[in-house]
Amino acid sequence: MYSAMASIGFAQESTYTGPIELTGDGGGQRVLILGAGLAGLTAALELRAAGYEVQILEYREKAGGRCWTLRGGDAYTEMGGATQSVDFDEGNYFNPGPWRIPYNHYAILDYCRRLGVELQPFIQENHNAYLHRSEAFGGAPQRYREVATDFRGHVAELLAKATNSGALDEELTEEDRALLLEALRDYGTLTEDYAYVMSEETSDYRGFERWPGGGRNAKGVPSEPMDLETLLDSRLWRWLPDAETVHHQQAIFQPVGGMDMIARAFEREVGDVITYNAKVVSLRQDETGVTAGYVDAAAPGEVTEITADWCVCTIPFSILGQMDHGFSGTRARAIETMYYADGFKAGLEFRRRFWEEDEHIYGGITYTDLPISLISYPSNDYLKSGGGVLLGAYCWGAPAYQFNAMQPDERTRWVLEYGARIHPQYPDEFKTAVSVPWHKVPWVLGCYGIWEDKERDYEETVRMGEGDRIALAGEHLSYLPAWQEGAILSALDAIQQLHERATAQR
Repeated sequence: MYSAMASIGFAQESTYTGPIELTGDGGGQRVLILGAGLAGLTAALELRAAGYEVQILEYREKAGGRCWTLRGGDAYTEMGGATQSVDFDEGNYFNPGPWRIPYNHYAILDYCRRLGVELQPFIQENHNAYLHRSEAFGGAPQRYREVATDFRGHVAELLAKATNSGALDEELTEEDRALLLEALRDYGTLTEDYAYVMSEETSDYRGFERWPGGGRNAKGVPSEPMDLETLLDSRLWRWLPDAETVHHQQAIFQPVGGMDMIARAFEREVGDVITYNAKVVSLRQDETGVTAGYVDAAAPGEVTEITADWCVCTIPFSILGQMDHGFSGTRARAIETMYYADGFKAGLEFRRRFWEEDEHIYGGITYTDLPISLISYPSNDYLKSGGGVLLGAYCWGAPAYQFNAMQPDERTRWVLEYGARIHPQYPDEFKTAVSVPWHKVPWVLGCYGIWEDKERDYEETVRMGEGDRIALAGEHLSYLPAWQEGAILSALDAIQQLHERATAQR
């Protein structure tokens, strides 16, 4: 799984080493930035600090792009015209886009530090959450800790048996053989005879049938592990490595109050240079500068043209490809051939935090083979009276396309029906919902960019060619697709190139 993720650019650590240093002064040259997502906001913040006159054109009524949070009182209209009004209680929210920040995404963490964005832990792996497969255990969800402990124990027992039988004699010295057996006994909580069986030691990991307590009848009763055949046939082990990839290892963070607190912090610094509700419809460059045309996104009419010396274009290729953009060659091919991943998320507000009160689940993720794919529990407001918002679905592929084809009420009905197979409290406790199918989001038409031929086209696309006055940036122009870190790193490289060109020509 790690190799597959690396091949498509997911398993990467950030290359950020510190704040960008733009040597020399921009001298008031004008830079037009298209898009006020994190790439555009980063470009505006740094270029203005370097002495450029900056202006941003933003399609939406607010900054942030996919760094987006929905709260009570918000409304969202998707392609096709369906409008959802968010009715969450005060303080509750839903992040339709990014929802976590890994510890090794150094750039976005640095900007959070510099801009005063308060962060809190995001719980990725919770051993008390569930693993669920419709055809396993009669459809009953199993605690993560039970599956993880039993899988580790059985694998350790098998390897110990193979080692003791001499199957690894050609691979191990006598000393290494003894050390391996010692490690397996500890790792798998095996007996002295290297067996994985019911015991207090195994129950310290997988949980007890009756938990140890105080007073009378306080002695704990160990729990019976699953047998290996049942465990393998369940296929629940398939989700165990998820929290081990470099982007899902703790520590992971989230902004207090919603992901768009990052966008709001940027907006406080550069909001005065943003023109909102500006839908860019054309983009041209020549040897003297750049010209962009835009219309009012809320009420399209006459095209307004704006000129600048330079431009940073962060418009997703799914949108840029539909415009009169004037690019040719490799850049044009990348724009025209990049498709955007499907994705679907649903936020469900419940009257009561039953996952905490009834099932003692505080943060983390339950995985399932149902079309909703997973349920993520809020990593904030623990033990709070009243309700909370679950991420009730986050899926890709065929399930996402199926949800995308539905109207909001039908999506909610199915998300609730699937989720109730894991949490039967759903029907009685449900209050309201909002869902976002990313192929219907007007300002991106997809979740993140996927290259048709990254090996061939990437470097030439991100590089400003001879005579270019437009630098391209965004998560789609990074090896960290779908992550905010990729957008910021792409922007920093783009403005470095632009600055070098601009100062050289002065």
